[in-house]
Amino acid sequence: MTQQEIAHISDIPVKVEVELDRRMLCLGDILQLKQGSVVKMTRSAGENIDIVIGGCLIGFGEIVIIEDLMGVRITDFNGED
Repeated sequence: MTQQEIAHISDIPVKVEVELDRRMLCLGDILQLKQGSVVKMTRSAGENIDIVIGGCLIGFGEIVIIEDLMGVRITDFNGED
């Protein structure tokens, strides 16, 4: 489908998920968390991640840092040809 063919539904909000990492914490550690706490993760800038929309894997990206923000650069889409 082209963008013109779906233009009439382009304003529908869709939840986009990117999972940066997962970590197991003990309950005691979780109870000590407060505003400003930092939970260290194992992934870093440049690593590949999955991009999920509506529970379906639609593409891949990489973690990027821009000034003090973290983002995702899209590197590939799972498009049907």
